[in-house]
Amino acid sequence: MLITIFTPAYNRAKLLRRLYESLIVQTLQDFEWVIVDDGSLDNTENTVKEFIEESKITIIYFKQENSGKHIAINKGVNLAKGELFFIVDSDDFLPRNALEIIIEKYNSYKNIEDIAGVCGRKGFSKNKVIGNNSVKNDIFCNSLDIRYKHNVKGDLSEVIKTDILRQFPFPKINDEKFLTEGLVWFRIAKKYKFLFFSDIVYIAEYQDDGLSKASFNIRKCSPEGAILFYKELQSMPIPIIQKIRANINYWRFARYSKRSFTSLIKDVNPLFTVFGLVLSIVFFIKDPK
Repeated sequence: MLITIFTPAYNRAKLLRRLYESLIVQTLQDFEWVIVDDGSLDNTENTVKEFIEESKITIIYFKQENSGKHIAINKGVNLAKGELFFIVDSDDFLPRNALEIIIEKYNSYKNIEDIAGVCGRKGFSKNKVIGNNSVKNDIFCNSLDIRYKHNVKGDLSEVIKTDILRQFPFPKINDEKFLTEGLVWFRIAKKYKFLFFSDIVYIAEYQDDGLSKASFNIRKCSPEGAILFYKELQSMPIPIIQKIRANINYWRFARYSKRSFTSLIKDVNPLFTVFGLVLSIVFFIKDPK
């Protein structure tokens, strides 16, 4: 199996068919679709069973207790049989030639020792990229450099070797339901690189009740995961100004942690905290209550 398309699903029965229909018409069909249902309360299970009965593509379905997208990803990685792992959310879909483009790019670089996979662009449509177009040519670099050196903005579409992703599982932190995927991508960046390309291979639609639009409140309710991400980001090889921003966000969400101030301050650079702790107060005043 060449590629596993992985979808974490939570109460998205009405939107799953659009993604399904985009998969069955892919110009490259050497893939499986792994769906981990994160405790949906709607008709997701029956909807997926209908897809399976149609026998148009290979579908693996697993239902878990509601635990969060990051835990669903861990399960999906364990179930995956594909050489590559491609996360496609339940409310999004793929252009008809997306997988063909991805595999063509991957085959050109797959024998490079430190390549983790390939990464294309997400778009609001097949012609309108999310973010900026600061890089138009293929670039071989890690996930930190594409953001902080090449200044690419907007959500990206990572397709990673499944074996590598198995080396970097998402940690389970208490009973928190959210942990940004950036934590794992940046951990991988310390050892591996991606081929970044400018083709749009993923169409995203941000729902009003989705993770993207509810970003602040979700991180507020999962503060330990949020501060872990910003703690690690401060130690990454990124510009000083970005380290300070990470420190600001560390303290912004540390306010919702149950840990003591003494414990929290030990985790971060004290020099950055001189700026970060004070400036985080501004966000605390402006943030939704």
